[in-house]
Amino acid sequence: MLKPKMFTLLFLCLLTSITHATPYNRNKAEPVEKVIYGDIVSVRNITQKELVTDKNRGWKTFGGAILGGIVGNQFGKGSGRDIATVLGALAGGTIASQSNNQPRYKQYQLVELMIKQDDSQTVMIIQEKDSGMIFNSGDRVRVVYLIGRVRVDLAM
Repeated sequence: MLKPKMFTLLFLCLLTSITHATPYNRNKAEPVEKVIYGDIVSVRNITQKELVTDKNRGWKTFGGAILGGIVGNQFGKGSGRDIATVLGALAGGTIASQSNNQPRYKQYQLVELMIKQDDSQTVMIIQEKDSGMIFNSGDRVRVVYLIGRVRVDLAM
């Protein structure tokens, strides 16, 4: 059985390992570093595939090991029971980690924009494609520099 200190440590490790990726939201106010206007030189639509990993895989393996250990503990007596418990835990963890191990991919629609800014710099920005914001070569745009990110919108 886990001691309270060990359980607390494992729980804190789990909480600190969780990350949240937040997509850009046009309807949310965010601090802006600067805004520069410019003209689109070229537009290219691209796609990107990303391997989606099963974030619950570790928990499935852990659960399989627990169940395997419980089943293994039902057999034998003394040291034989201990060996059966360990073997059951290993078998359960292995079976759980191998089940449904098919890779999955998520495909993103992106747009690559080459922009000649009014400050004479030329920048290339890749962002998610937005069906409500279609860009064409020659369009007037504003380049919004947020903290750690850049976003392009059509100038109004």
